[in-house]
Amino acid sequence: MRLPDLEAWAIFASVVEHRSFSGAAEAIGVSKATVSKAVSRLEQRLGQSLFHRTSRRLSLTEGGRMLAEHAQRLLADALAAEEAAHDSATEPAGLVRVTAPMTLGLLAVAPAVAEFLVENPGIQVDLNLTDVKVDIVAEGIDIALRIADLPDSSLRARRLGPIRAHVVAAPAYLARAGTPTHPGQLGDHACLGYTNASGPWRFYGAGGAEVTVRAEGPLRANSGDALLPALRAGLGVGMLPDFIVDEEIASGALVPILTDWWGPALALHLMTPPGALRPARVERLIEFLTNRFRTVCAERPMIEATRPLAVAG
Repeated sequence: MRLPDLEAWAIFASVVEHRSFSGAAEAIGVSKATVSKAVSRLEQRLGQSLFHRTSRRLSLTEGGRMLAEHAQRLLADALAAEEAAHDSATEPAGLVRVTAPMTLGLLAVAPAVAEFLVENPGIQVDLNLTDVKVDIVAEGIDIALRIADLPDSSLRARRLGPIRAHVVAAPAYLARAGTPTHPGQLGDHACLGYTNASGPWRFYGAGGAEVTVRAEGPLRANSGDALLPALRAGLGVGMLPDFIVDEEIASGALVPILTDWWGPALALHLMTPPGALRPARVERLIEFLTNRFRTVCAERPMIEATRPLAVAG
């Protein structure tokens, strides 16, 4: 049996991560020539080019893109195996890379991470807050918190709890434009859109009723928080998760409408790259975040059978 060239696969994964031969060489402590030879050796073995090379730019070929995830997985599994052996005899230490939505991250993830770091001084966390969907395999992310209706994926996902949302507007807007009582009436209203939740707004009602609405209005933004000033100013109607609008509703600045209708059933998920092996530091943070956010979701009363509105945020 011809064994795989695991060193070449690992070096290829490092080049993909650092986007250059010199960057990979510096990261793993070898010469640029060693990196180049390893990639060439792997290309000869596979019978295809992995990179387009020019004097100014290095980019993956189509075949390289298809194989990059496999290479990164091989490297991650090998590192995890070594770290697992080391961690069994020592307290977990090292870096964990985490990504989460911006608002949820500021309100809940950052405080949770701070508490975790106090309890685990040997671990460091690189926290990336963004409302843009991140390719966690390509970016080397260990843990991703996402609010979504998850499609089929090779990623490992753990459902932490349902996310409720509200369709809201300012009292001044409703006094001026009227209060819609049916989703179909939203076509006559200014709807403020969240760009990362693509597509029309879908609503479900009693008796199997289903309504699709093309939400159009004066503002679209890739952050739910960015829509709040426009909503408070009475510029239209928005659909946002409870952790963004709860205080606005409690203060009376915004009013929930269409409360007898619900949207697609979304939830907060904790996602990790594929592979069975994970370093102990990653496992420890996964368990901490799982316990924390299952508690947070449970503290927000919700009866799943009512299928309340839910959106990405």
